[in-house]
Amino acid sequence: MTGGIFAVLDDIAVLLDDVAVMSKVAAKKTAGILGDDLAVNAEKATGFQASRELPVLWAITKGSFVNKLIILPLAFLLSAYASWLVIPILLLGGAYLSYEGVEKIYHMASHKSHGKPAVKKVHSQAELLKIEATKIKSAIRTDFILSIEIVMIALGTVMTQKFMVQVVVVSFIAVLATIGVYGVVALLVRMDDMGLYMTRRAGQGVGVWAKMLDGAGRLLIASLPWVIRILGVIGTIAMLMVGGGMFTHNIEVVHHALSFLPSLLATLLCGLVVGSVLVGSQLIFQRFRHKE
Repeated sequence: MTGGIFAVLDDIAVLLDDVAVMSKVAAKKTAGILGDDLAVNAEKATGFQASRELPVLWAITKGSFVNKLIILPLAFLLSAYASWLVIPILLLGGAYLSYEGVEKIYHMASHKSHGKPAVKKVHSQAELLKIEATKIKSAIRTDFILSIEIVMIALGTVMTQKFMVQVVVVSFIAVLATIGVYGVVALLVRMDDMGLYMTRRAGQGVGVWAKMLDGAGRLLIASLPWVIRILGVIGTIAMLMVGGGMFTHNIEVVHHALSFLPSLLATLLCGLVVGSVLVGSQLIFQRFRHKE
């Protein structure tokens, strides 16, 4: 009896060790897409009254958890009964991310920026809720697409492991993605409020400490728009690298063709090429359609 208990404990210890190792690998693989997820959602969660930012973000977070609850069982079913579909899904996701990355670059290059429009003034509670609902739905749709990619990338790293290890690792990465991303977004969207609080506290004091507090508060307020823009740039690069990585890691011909380049540059170049082909094809199709 005692030997049986120790055997069970030993199995659990081995399982936890495997989970810990594979979770680190999966976290590294999904880091790029998490950066894009963070950039996108930080932008979508701003532009509201301070009192409404966190409720809106909480609604998006709940939608993200629902997305994961839908995607995870489907991913595990694929792993158990149709594992051959995982790589094609990863390639489709990689193509989508590459397309999105190049499309963002094309849009920035071909459209003159006239500045971001001011936040629309809301005159009624019903109008406020309507605007919020629209942004929440948009953010949840985007999260769904990115969640598929996160789950499939994580699943791809543990396909050779036991089924239980797959379930625990992929579920852990999915939950970590939601908590981590939206936790950081919550901090970002309140940067200006924290800065305002610091400047007010500085106004009640005197001396060097008050000046330092005021300077730090003003820096936080001024930094928020720039932080979101920088995250947008990082997110675009991350999309291209993750998208290209799906091809360099899963298609041997592509991997060998770009083996003379450093890994990061190879994935970025592949993402740019795939995205450019797709965006170019779309533009050509639209041009012929307009001629008709």
